Amino acid sequence: MSDKEKLITDNYEKESSRKSENEGRKQVSWYLATGFLLFWGLLFFAVVLPFFYRLPKAMMMEDANKNVFIAERARKDLYTLSNIGTKMVGSKENEIEAVQFLLKQLNQIKEDSLKDYFDIEIDLSQASGQFIHTDLIIMYQGVQNIAVKLTPKNCTNQNYLLVNSHFDSKPETPSAGDAGFMVVTMMEVLRVMSTTQETFEHPIVFLFNGAEESFLLASHGFINQHKWAPNFKAFVNLDAGGSNGRELLFQSGPNHSWLVDYYNKYSKHPFGTTLGEEIFQSGVIPSDSDFRIFKEHMPGLDMGQIFNGYIYHTKYDVVDLISHESLQHTGDNVLSLVRGLSNATELNNAQAHNNGHSVFFDFLGLYFVHYSEATGKSLNFGVAGAAIILIFISMWRMSVISQVSICHVIRWFILVMVIQVISFVLSLALPMVIAYGMDSLGLSLTYYSTPMLIVGLYVCPSLLGLSLPITIYYSLQRNNKISAPYHLQLALHSQAVILALLAIALTVLGIRSTYVVIIPLVFYFASLALNLLAPLHDRGYAWTGMLKLSQVIPCLYCSYLSYLFIVVLTPMGARAGSASNRDLYIAAIAAVGTVLSFGFLVPLINIFRRPSFVVFALLATTVLSLFLASSTQLGFPYRPKTSGQRVAYLHVRNKFYEYDGTLSKDESGYWFLYQDRRKETVLEGSNVNLTGLVSAKSNCDKYMMCGMPLYDYRYVQQRLESKWLPRSRPIEPPGSTTLEMLSKTIKNSTHCRFEFNLTGPPQMSIFIQAYEDVKIANWSFLMSYLSNPPKYPLSYHIFFNYGIDNSPLNFFMEVTRLLAATIGTYCATRSNYSTAAILTFFTISELLAAK
Repeated sequence: MSDKEKLITDNYEKESSRKSENEGRKQVSWYLATGFLLFWGLLFFAVVLPFFYRLPKAMMMEDANKNVFIAERARKDLYTLSNIGTKMVGSKENEIEAVQFLLKQLNQIKEDSLKDYFDIEIDLSQASGQFIHTDLIIMYQGVQNIAVKLTPKNCTNQNYLLVNSHFDSKPETPSAGDAGFMVVTMMEVLRVMSTTQETFEHPIVFLFNGAEESFLLASHGFINQHKWAPNFKAFVNLDAGGSNGRELLFQSGPNHSWLVDYYNKYSKHPFGTTLGEEIFQSGVIPSDSDFRIFKEHMPGLDMGQIFNGYIYHTKYDVVDLISHESLQHTGDNVLSLVRGLSNATELNNAQAHNNGHSVFFDFLGLYFVHYSEATGKSLNFGVAGAAIILIFISMWRMSVISQVSICHVIRWFILVMVIQVISFVLSLALPMVIAYGMDSLGLSLTYYSTPMLIVGLYVCPSLLGLSLPITIYYSLQRNNKISAPYHLQLALHSQAVILALLAIALTVLGIRSTYVVIIPLVFYFASLALNLLAPLHDRGYAWTGMLKLSQVIPCLYCSYLSYLFIVVLTPMGARAGSASNRDLYIAAIAAVGTVLSFGFLVPLINIFRRPSFVVFALLATTVLSLFLASSTQLGFPYRPKTSGQRVAYLHVRNKFYEYDGTLSKDESGYWFLYQDRRKETVLEGSNVNLTGLVSAKSNCDKYMMCGMPLYDYRYVQQRLESKWLPRSRPIEPPGSTTLEMLSKTIKNSTHCRFEFNLTGPPQMSIFIQAYEDVKIANWSFLMSYLSNPPKYPLSYHIFFNYGIDNSPLNFFMEVTRLLAATIGTYCATRSNYSTAAILTFFTISELLAAK
């Protein structure tokens, strides 16, 4: 380079540096800073919420000739089904009335079908069996399934598609949402397909199962015993964790990404996310579905209602809360998806298409994105690596324009990186600290009925954490060699590096939901690349325009996703048990959503004069929200009918017997299992008399299984959190149970066999616990459970359910050495969050003398 050229270059760099410094001093008026953040908040209310709740126009009976899903007809069926009332397994409503209604409707569909095009076979079957779930054996007898096979005329294909939902219910709920909604959706899909001259390749079986709520009994019996079971190659499960609104695709596969391809291709209103799948399968959500049973035999999709979880499993789950539009949304999706899958060539050899998991998500319900897990890993590593390289190029450009060494820029970048890490940690920690503090003060779930409080309690503290350190830094730093706009870019580069390193770590851990981190990173990468290609990178704050534009989509999507999980998990916080502080979950979701939505935007408040004004505004909003949550009615969690407190309590009568069979103790009372952190504090000072309420821990130390009817594994898990309230007047349960010893056979000096007969209501439990020197050698139940017993202090637990077949349960037990085993049985007839129950303990002791 000649001296003249070098002089020109030096002059250009000096001029560029001077321009950058001059433009860097130009800051926007301070009063626009708050408006800047409000704009992004309003974007959420103006765009995200309308799309989140958007539903299609409902089709009415006058549209029936269009061969489309008719929401009006489906809702009419739902009205009749839900009006049957509570449909518990074994009840007349479930085993007779609901079955008769469904058979009547299905036979009418068969009669109205195009018989020249389709064959319809309706099969009513019963199933009996047993399996191990967590720490107990689930045993069932005579549970009912109604299976309808729709086959194209002259079709010889033996590879079937299964579509499943359940018509039984929890106690005291008409179950319009869970899952009457899906049952009538299936019926309408069957009705439309059987009256449309549109054939398909694979037979479709619509399974209306009658025992899902009692540990997925009917699906287990059907897939293991039914004559059509060997032919199923894929399934679609339809369930609910709420009522009304859009249904969410929240589980897929496993390891069959082609199913998500079909969902993408055929669903008219896509709504799903891999993050939902990973959260559900982590156990955070206190629910289960038939998907768990079916996935052991074939791949499938799991879709469910998730809105308004407040009424889930309550008497308020009524048809009046379900709109035609919601039925239309689900019906459109299921009809189109079933049509697509019934022509899937993959069903001919599903195992040959076992090609791994999928990464999938929708954008505001407008577009559905999906790709394989392998592609996701490559994408994550590629974007993270490219972003780091581009950031280095940007810093090199800064050093050239600022006429300093690259090492000088890197040193300042490291300092800013430390500041940004502090911001990142604070933005996550502050909401968690508030959640922990409120819980410590007995103020959990203040947002439960007023979700807007989440903005002030958790979102604003997160924004405060993001903004405070970097604002303090820029008010104090005095480096004239690197311009203020460059310093601001270094902060954003730091945020990008944090996300890139986080994405790499999550990808290495095999977390498919890493895509959530990649979305804001890839758009930042795009804006940085465009700013570098254009002269905007070095022209003061001119580059911020491209950055703001690039963050619109990440902001919309991340806030959309965060809102989805707040909608889903907030109602679940009131039924997750008193041992779990669910405020921490909501705070974490709000914090992560805030960081991903605003992480590249909040530092931009430093382009305004007095950015501290924004910090104080956020602090004031947080303080105001804390006051409203702790000192006003807005912070009281519960509202009648719409969002009440869930308290599970049993009316209990315990009878304890001595070795000789004499009754030693007969007590009655109430066994409370609180479903949320507020426990009994809400009832204190009310007209509910809680005098004598004590912890159950002492009972658990003294008696097997606390001497109480812990019929559900959730009761077992939370038994130490439960309370006991004695009552003086004996309880007379509406049902009774009888355990009769039919025979005792002494085989030799150390071996004895007992045979028993158990009669009672449809749900009964048997608890068995042997003394130390006694071994249960054989019994009627699963031997694998006997060889792998529950960990002490839990006992053997057999939960027995029967449906239409109420014949007695006969079982035997063989013991060796010193014979001493304690057997407890109880029967229960539950009402809404109360159970009439009787628990009887028998002690059998026999010392067989050696001869």
